[in-house]
Amino acid sequence: MRRFGQVIGLHPDRYDEYVKAHAAVWPGVLAMISACNIRNYSIYAFGKDRLFAYFEYVGDDFTADMARMAADPETQRWWDWMMPMQDPVEGRAEGEWWMELPEVFHHD
Repeated sequence: MRRFGQVIGLHPDRYDEYVKAHAAVWPGVLAMISACNIRNYSIYAFGKDRLFAYFEYVGDDFTADMARMAADPETQRWWDWMMPMQDPVEGRAEGEWWMELPEVFHHD
């Protein structure tokens, strides 16, 4: 299992819409997340302008699973709705939308 922490900006004027949307994520999107071996997925707000996400990947081929998710039409529609609300942070790697954060401590 591999743990991920990610951060992205959020347009403050879209905060309420973003929270409301995530209170009722489309079932097909949730099913695709699970099918692509993502578990314990959470998104936290840091104020109204920053989001932190945590999830665990339990599969064997992260790249292939993420390509599968990105190719899913319902997930694409969800992202088309969410992405204009988000504001990627400076310093992220080339090709990243959500900036992946290095894990510096973990305790079970």
